[in-house]
Amino acid sequence: MSTDYSVLIDAETWAFIERTNSFYPPDAVDYTVAQQRDVYNTMCKAFFAGYPAGISAMDRFIEADGRTIPVRLYDKAGSNPEAVCLYFHGGGFVVGGLDSHDDVCAEICESTGFHVIAVDYRLAPEHAHPAAFEDCLAAFEHVAATSSLPIVLCGDSAGGNLVAAVSHHVRHSDRAPIGQVMVYPGLGGAQDQGSYLTHAEAPMLTTRDTAYYAKIRSGDRDWSKDPRFAPLADTDFSGLPDTVVISAECDPLSDDGRQYCQRISAAGGKAIWNNEPGLVHGYLRARHSVTRARSSFRRICTAVHLLGQGRWPGQL
Repeated sequence: MSTDYSVLIDAETWAFIERTNSFYPPDAVDYTVAQQRDVYNTMCKAFFAGYPAGISAMDRFIEADGRTIPVRLYDKAGSNPEAVCLYFHGGGFVVGGLDSHDDVCAEICESTGFHVIAVDYRLAPEHAHPAAFEDCLAAFEHVAATSSLPIVLCGDSAGGNLVAAVSHHVRHSDRAPIGQVMVYPGLGGAQDQGSYLTHAEAPMLTTRDTAYYAKIRSGDRDWSKDPRFAPLADTDFSGLPDTVVISAECDPLSDDGRQYCQRISAAGGKAIWNNEPGLVHGYLRARHSVTRARSSFRRICTAVHLLGQGRWPGQL
C-alpha cells in the first residue's frame, strides 16, 4: 500500500531523515549486530545536544539476582523532586544504552524537576527475551523499595514496550507506577493490518525492520502470547496506570499505540493517544531541529510532569 510521504512529511523532517540516513542507512538491518551498534552509537553522538544548565548525572549499579544493571541518575540543581521518572531507552532491543538517550533524559529532568533514572538493560541477541524485561522490572522494584516518591515510567520504541510490560506486571503492587508515557512504542500489534501496511515502507522504520528486531529479541522462540513480550497480547487491561502514548504518524507502529489506549479506556482506565502528524520513528533526536518534534517533546515532558504529580493531562 503506497503512502505519499512527500505530502505528509515537511522539509525540516526530511532534513532530519537524510542526516540520520547518512549515518545509518535503511538497509542497516543487513549489518552484523556489532556493525549496527557502531553505526547507531556514532549517530547518537552526532545528535547529542548536551545537558541543560543545572543538570547533573551519575552512574550507579543495581544488583538483582546475581547480575549488575547499570543505571544513570539525573538531578536538577535546586529542585525538590515530586516523583521519579524511570526511563527505558529505544533501539529495537538490540542497540542503545545509557549514552544513546543521555541528553533526552537530561532534558526530561530539566523540564520536570523529577529524579530521572535511565536503565541500561541487557540487549539481544546476546540476551534474548525476557532479559530486557527482567532488568527493567528489577530497576523498577529497586526504585520502589528505596524511594517513597511516585514513579512514572517513560520510554521510546523498544523502551515503550518495556514500560507497558512492567506496568502490566506490577499493576497490583502497592508501589505500582502512578503513570506511564510511551513514545512511538512497539507493543506487538498484528503486522498484517493497519499502520503496518499503510506505513510498511516508512522512512526511518519499516515493517520489515520491526519483524527483524522482534525475531532477534525472541531468540527464535514464539513469545507472541506473552504480555512481557507483546503487551497487546494481554487479556486484561484493567488496573493500569494513567497512560499517555505519543506515536508518529509515519511509522508502522502507530496503530499499536492507538489499540493500546483503546483497550485501557474500554477497561475503565485513563489513556490518551496522540498521533503526531508528519513525524517519523526516532524523532526524539529531531527535537532541536524539527518544529513538530520540538512541540511533541514538550508534550512528552508535560505528560511525565503532570502524571508524576497525580494530575491527568486531559488533552496534550
